[in-house]
Amino acid sequence: MVPEASMEDGPGGKKPAGEGWYVVNAREAEWIHNEKFGSGVTFEGEPGFPHYGINIQVMWPGQPNCYYHAEEGQEDFLVVSGECILLVEGEERPLRAWDFVHCPPWTEHVFVGAGDGPCVMIGAGARNAGEGLRYPVSDVALKHSAGVKEEATTGKVAYADTPESTRAPYKEGLPGSEDGMV
Repeated sequence: MVPEASMEDGPGGKKPAGEGWYVVNAREAEWIHNEKFGSGVTFEGEPGFPHYGINIQVMWPGQPNCYYHAEEGQEDFLVVSGECILLVEGEERPLRAWDFVHCPPWTEHVFVGAGDGPCVMIGAGARNAGEGLRYPVSDVALKHSAGVKEEATTGKVAYADTPESTRAPYKEGLPGSEDGMV
């Protein structure tokens, strides 16, 4: 029988204190906020999920969710509300609510918020892919302030000059704070 993980209250919100099954409301979970890359929640504690990662990302118009990159594992994304631009393999694709994006291993991609308000997206990705990660230089990504100026193979190098992320509770004003709906 798999035990229920206990939840701990940290300065950023609730997170599991160990392994096991659990239930947590996204608005009560620990959020990560970054002035350049928006806000997100990963639902994980320590250790993280061993097989895949899953998160909710909220981006405002013009805000990328990260830097343009490709990695060894597959990733999948579902736009839940709002609009964004998918930058993929050097191309731009507009996305809206309920658009689904599948990125096989080594697909170069990033998302940039668009439209009149926030974009909410769910992302899931493989964790069994090893260490393969690449941040290529991309003109389309640089045009949207969503790329690196020099190729990198680690996040530490790619994000060296970006604002620090903070762990803090769900912020009022993010989608879902008014009526429980995204």
